[in-house]
Amino acid sequence: MEKRIANVIYSSRWLMFPVYIGLAFGFVLLTVKFFQQIICVIPEILTMSESGLVLIVLSLIDIALVGGLLVMVMFSGYENFIAKMETTENKKRLSWMGTMDVNSIKNKVASSIVAISSVHLLRLFMDADKISDNKIMWCVVIHLTFVLSAFGMAYIDKMSKKHYS
Repeated sequence: MEKRIANVIYSSRWLMFPVYIGLAFGFVLLTVKFFQQIICVIPEILTMSESGLVLIVLSLIDIALVGGLLVMVMFSGYENFIAKMETTENKKRLSWMGTMDVNSIKNKVASSIVAISSVHLLRLFMDADKISDNKIMWCVVIHLTFVLSAFGMAYIDKMSKKHYS
């Protein structure tokens, strides 16, 4: 009986599979949005101001950072919680695949959130004359909260690795 329960619990990890498929669909949506922004800016490129172009490029960087975060979470999560990804000889395996544990994923996610928040904050500063000081202040406070959280998680991870070494 105990072995059957253990098998059911172990097999339940496959319930995460639809979640990773959903993240892959989210990645498709991000890609569509990325190219939508590029297509929309092309007709206006010659009349657009330099700061307007910088804002568009920052939006594209933002989407790329979120996309990278999605790929990292999808691949690492699948390999950590479901099964190892088998790649054929003609497909090269990404160097970081199979090397990220849950703590390193959390740290990568935290640092990615800080990077995304930084880009968003830079976009706000580029448009500061149109945004209220109160909103900018709260965005800076939220960004600093992300930074402190990332440092805190990295510090805790470092201490736990030192403790178990």
